[in-house]
Amino acid sequence: MKTIKIIGAGLAGCEAALQFADNNWQVELYEMRPGKQTEAHQTGNFAEVVCSNSLKSKLITTASGLLKAELKILGCKLLPIAEECSVPAGSALAVDRNIFAEKVTKIIQNYPNINVHREEVTTLGDELTIVATGPLTSKKLIGELINIIGDEHLYFFDAIAPIITSESIDESIIYRKTRYNKGEADYLNCPFSKDEYYVFVEALNEAKKHEAHEFENKFFENINFNFYENCTPIEELARRGKDTLRYGVMKPVGLDDPRTGRWSYAVIQLRAENNSKTSYNLVGCQTMLRYGEQKKIFRLIPGMQKAEFVRYGSIHRNTYLNGPHILNVDLSLKNKPNVFIAGQLAGVEGYVESIFSGLLVAKSLVEDIGKINELLPNTTISGQLWKHLITVQKKFQPMNANFGLLPPLKERVRDKKLRKQMYSERAIKDLQSSL
Repeated sequence: MKTIKIIGAGLAGCEAALQFADNNWQVELYEMRPGKQTEAHQTGNFAEVVCSNSLKSKLITTASGLLKAELKILGCKLLPIAEECSVPAGSALAVDRNIFAEKVTKIIQNYPNINVHREEVTTLGDELTIVATGPLTSKKLIGELINIIGDEHLYFFDAIAPIITSESIDESIIYRKTRYNKGEADYLNCPFSKDEYYVFVEALNEAKKHEAHEFENKFFENINFNFYENCTPIEELARRGKDTLRYGVMKPVGLDDPRTGRWSYAVIQLRAENNSKTSYNLVGCQTMLRYGEQKKIFRLIPGMQKAEFVRYGSIHRNTYLNGPHILNVDLSLKNKPNVFIAGQLAGVEGYVESIFSGLLVAKSLVEDIGKINELLPNTTISGQLWKHLITVQKKFQPMNANFGLLPPLKERVRDKKLRKQMYSERAIKDLQSSL
């Protein structure tokens, strides 16, 4: 029986572990939590996600939905578990974060061929190893990687949004509705008048923020704040212009306020964190504001004057490697081919993408890389994500699933929704044919 060492029990590491175990490999899975925590995790459970909606859309006409469909065809292990732990979120696959993490942990701890080690790994030896430690890799292991790959090490910052209790919401102001009344009304909406909106924006612009040295200079010196665009803090968006938010994360389009029958000037949406709907996430409100400022400013949101916070928003380091310069086609390190990189550390962005990378590395070892090349057609999101990680480009940035990765259709299709449908149908057909 072959043996594989996997460092990190996040989504990539857990997916890889289950794939290897089912192919009769002995898996030695290492996780440093809870003995040593990160800046963002709260428990020692495996596959812990920081946002209930992190698995994104289920619709086949979205890139994330297509990637999920591809993963199911490829035999993904974690998505079926996520579906069992889902909470209402319209067309999105949102999960009860605690239930999902607890279930994955229990499954892996009792899975044949998997041994779990609760300890930090700081050195990389000569055994077959997958490093799937994610964007919050420990300082010592980052140092070990730098010794191997040189200075091709990059990083950026990521932010998460606050969570409030449902009991503290004013339901006479906040209403439940989906845009244009399409699908189930799984989101709550906080409607702003024009004056309320600009007071909110002004407060964001004047608020005190956490400074880099308060939490990150403990890890890196001379830090520059480079934010991942999809998680840019709300106060940073407000700084870009007084109307940026209402044309972006606070757009009121398609959301009629039942009190007026009209769209509000701006809207902040709340998404349930669990099936019992006892707490809600402030959609689009990722922030690096000080906690006291968060309480003051987010209580300016209509219907949240008495909001009680379960979790404040925060900013954290998000580390990744310059893959195209340091990785072979099977995602092993050029300078140490027995070590493979998976997850967000490899340069994929997003939880579903991380699951894919764990599955990819497992298949590249269980099967030879030539078969993997045949398995992932270039018309698929998975195939293009793989190529993104190993193709040298002017400026390498983490990548999530998007239709812009795919080659054009043979015919020109003007209708955007139809075009995406055709992309998806082509990808699924080609992937199924490759198996």
